[in-house]
Amino acid sequence: MTRRASFAFASLLALGAPVAPAQAQLARSFVSAAIGNDGNAPNCNRTAPCRTFQTAHDNTLAQGEITVLDPGSYGAVTISRTISIINDGVGEAGILVSGNHIGVFVDAPSARVTLRGLTIKGIGLGGGIGIQFTVGSVLNVENCTVRNLDGQFGSGINFEPAASPVPQGVTNSLQVTNSVISDNTSNGIFIASPGGTSDVVAVLDHVGLYNNGIGLQVSGAGASGSVVMATVVESVASNNADSGFLAESVTGAGFARILLVRSAASGNPGTGILSNGGDAQILVNKSAVYGNGSGWQAINGGQLFSFGNNAVARNTTNEGPQSPLALK
Repeated sequence: MTRRASFAFASLLALGAPVAPAQAQLARSFVSAAIGNDGNAPNCNRTAPCRTFQTAHDNTLAQGEITVLDPGSYGAVTISRTISIINDGVGEAGILVSGNHIGVFVDAPSARVTLRGLTIKGIGLGGGIGIQFTVGSVLNVENCTVRNLDGQFGSGINFEPAASPVPQGVTNSLQVTNSVISDNTSNGIFIASPGGTSDVVAVLDHVGLYNNGIGLQVSGAGASGSVVMATVVESVASNNADSGFLAESVTGAGFARILLVRSAASGNPGTGILSNGGDAQILVNKSAVYGNGSGWQAINGGQLFSFGNNAVARNTTNEGPQSPLALK
């Protein structure tokens, strides 16, 4: 030690002040259903992992990562910092949801959250919500399954950024990749505008939306002044009771926009693709609208544009052409 440090240390001893090591937290924590124990916190390390996502989260540094070591059910988690929860193929890493609870709740100002390789499943008693995003910056959902959320508000993913905690000009971002969202009584994925000057940009890439009330619902109806824009690429909405893809708003509220590219709305008893209300807009490119109760339509002032290269067939009604857009 330097002479100054030695003097300070000796002074602390002379005053009887304890010198204790800081509570350790790791940048990478581990969970295990086989050997995990939450009593291992605060250090959920590789050889002494924790048992639940929540304990591991609470003892992992911001910007850190939780790694799943083996299959099991790891419990619901409320996320309050930038963090990743990663299962890269060790078997099912599950969260069971019941009684109107939430599987993963993101309430983390300015945080960037990644969820990879998780299975979130409703088991009845009111179902609840698989993933709820209320406060944060970015949510990445990769290689996940969210299903069986029942009850009145049973939804797979609700991305609903709050307006007040988000700084003006901030864009909230949702990415869902290589995932299945199925068998949820309300929405498969619901994306809402926060209002004010904060926008939402969402991307769905290789996503299956099956057997939900609505497959994808993008809404600007509850806010004003902002834009929620979703790009859907090589994804499928099938057998959703109400609509496969829905953009909705009202004149003077937030803008709700969907771009569908190389995707399919098929076998939906309601409407395959629906643009509902002023300031709602859907653009469709190289996509299929097949076997729905109603094919594709714009109502109540909504807009639906086609690039003229889509396959529309075997729908009971509404197979007619939409407003054309030229390819460039």
